[in-house]
Amino acid sequence: MNFNQSVRLSVLAGAMAMALPMLASAQIKVGITVASTGPAASLGIPERNTVSLLPTEVAGQKIEYIVLDDGTDTTVAVKNMRKLITDDKVDVVVGTSVTPGSLAMVDVAGETKTPMISVAANAKIVDPVDGPRVWVFKTPQNDQLMAGALADAMAKQGVKTLGFIGYSDAYGEGWLNVMTEAAKAKGIKMVAVERYGRTDTSVTGQVLKLVAAKPDGILVAGSGTPVALPQRELKSRGYKGIMYQTHGAANNDVLRVCGKDCNDMILPAGPLLVADQLPDSNPVKKSALEYKAKYEAKYGEGTINTFGGHMWDAGLLISTAIPAALKSGAKPGTAEFRKALRDAIEQIKDLPASQGVFTMSPTDHAGFDNRARVIVKVVDGKWTYQPDL
Repeated sequence: MNFNQSVRLSVLAGAMAMALPMLASAQIKVGITVASTGPAASLGIPERNTVSLLPTEVAGQKIEYIVLDDGTDTTVAVKNMRKLITDDKVDVVVGTSVTPGSLAMVDVAGETKTPMISVAANAKIVDPVDGPRVWVFKTPQNDQLMAGALADAMAKQGVKTLGFIGYSDAYGEGWLNVMTEAAKAKGIKMVAVERYGRTDTSVTGQVLKLVAAKPDGILVAGSGTPVALPQRELKSRGYKGIMYQTHGAANNDVLRVCGKDCNDMILPAGPLLVADQLPDSNPVKKSALEYKAKYEAKYGEGTINTFGGHMWDAGLLISTAIPAALKSGAKPGTAEFRKALRDAIEQIKDLPASQGVFTMSPTDHAGFDNRARVIVKVVDGKWTYQPDL
């Protein structure tokens, strides 16, 4: 062996020696894409904020979070997901904030065999659990679960006819379908249906048609601050019926933008929104208050909202699944670990979170039951628990 060969072998041996500790301590990487700008920023900002509260070590394994903004743009959400998987080699992806983007990301999860946890609501993101959806979970409550709660409340309030104005996208379409079905089951007739865009600045034409139909109640099916537009317009046009919203409106920014026009509106929400008003017997209260305390300690009193809670719950699912995934012997950064993590999430049972109690299964990747919903009314600008509805 000559001198040059000896030097090359020594350098190679040194490089291998340095690489071994790095391999042994490879971090678990969590990729996140949320809408921290754009029309859904009021959802994405608290989700992004919550990432800083998630655990950075579980079962002796370091966790790195890589957060990207997709600007409420479906194309960017998909691009971000591909970057996180291909360039950053993440083990799991969380996101995005809204239904259209999350639906588009599902195929990427299946194609790359990467577990994904959506923080958007539509049931079609995870249902049925087949094809690419085998790799996808979500933390917000299914629309059907919340629509059922709304229909129950409407029946108790004597509503017989219902008007609807929702987003002209997958979120609005999903809610129209589930609400029509839930209302019909309670003998409530849908008498007027209108649509609007997330970035629209006027809904006067749609609202005039709704008011002319004279429904007993009207449901606004949107999310984030854009829900205030039809809410305000209906009030300004003198609508006197009962105003309902979906859990997409469970956001303090909505109250800020909407002001007094949001008073008396009724919506289903995760228990987190009124956690301190829940009875101590509620199985979600303790876990919800834990997240609330941590969030408000960092971002200020009164800043909590349910959208950040969806990210907290995604982090809880991941941190709960990590020990089981590691026991499989698979190493972070590998296809085997991604599969083990997916399997571990699917096996989670009776896990109290900020929004409900998760019990996942091979046929249910949302995992919530009726413990994940309460009815809330806005009274004097504040969320108020309505146990009788």
